[in-house]
Amino acid sequence: MATGRTHRTATRSRGIPEATVARLPLYLRALTGLSERSVPTVSSEELAAAAGVNSAKLRKDFSYLGSYGTRGVGYDVEYLVYQISRELGLTQDWPVVIVGIGNLGAALANYGGFASRGFRVAALIDADPAMAGKPVAGIPVQHSDDLERIIADNGVSIGVIATPAGAAQPVCDRLVAAGVTSILNFAPTVLTVPDGVDVRKVDLSIELQILAFHEQRKAGEEADAAAAAAEAGAGDTAPVVAAKVRGGSGGRGKGPDGDVPAVMPA
Repeated sequence: MATGRTHRTATRSRGIPEATVARLPLYLRALTGLSERSVPTVSSEELAAAAGVNSAKLRKDFSYLGSYGTRGVGYDVEYLVYQISRELGLTQDWPVVIVGIGNLGAALANYGGFASRGFRVAALIDADPAMAGKPVAGIPVQHSDDLERIIADNGVSIGVIATPAGAAQPVCDRLVAAGVTSILNFAPTVLTVPDGVDVRKVDLSIELQILAFHEQRKAGEEADAAAAAAEAGAGDTAPVVAAKVRGGSGGRGKGPDGDVPAVMPA
C-alpha cells in the first residue's frame, strides 16, 4: 500500500504557485459534484462560478496543469478530477494521525470525508490515560507515550493537532522529530517548525472575528447610507421654501432693495 512517507507530488518542482495550489481543492470539490451528477463537460465560466473564482483565474490555474480545455466544448470533468487529484497527491493513501481526542479531535475522527479524499486515519492519540483503548469512530485511542512508535509503524507524514494551546508546541516538536513533515493545526496558537515542515492552521475564532468585521462594516455602510438619504431628504425642502418665497405676492418677503433673502437649509 502506498503511503505518504514514500510518495511526494511534483507540485513544487513543476512551479505551481501556492495560490493556485490553494484553489485546486475548490475546483476538485466542484468537479466531484458534477461527476456525481454525471455531467460530462463543463465550461470555464460554469466551473469558476461553482468554485467561487473568476474564469480568467481558473484558466490560468489550469494552464499550470497543462489542461486548456476544448473551445466550444469545455473541460472533461472526469479527466480534470483525475488530473487535480493526481496533482494534489490524492491518488495514493495518506495515513494521518490525530493528536488530542477531545470534542474537536473526536469530531475530526468521525468525519466521513477523509477516506473519500485520499486520507486514512491511521491512529488517534491522547495524553489522558483514561482515554487509552477507548474506541472513537471505531478506532481505539492510543496513549501519547507511544507517539513515536505509532508514527514509525504507520509511515505517517501528516499529523493533525487538536490539543489545547499549551500542549500544541510540545506535540508538534515530537511529531516533527518522529518524521512528520506536514501538520494541520487546530490548536489556538502559532507553531514553530523547522524548514521543510509545512503547517496549515485552522482557527475558527479568527474566521468568526473576520466575519464580525465584515458585519460591522456592512452595518456602518447601511448607517451612512441612511444618514445620507436623510440629509438628502432634508436638503430637498430648501428649493421648495425658496420657490415659495420667490412666488409671494405684493413683494412680500423681499428685502429693502427688492431682493429675496437667501434661504439656507438647516
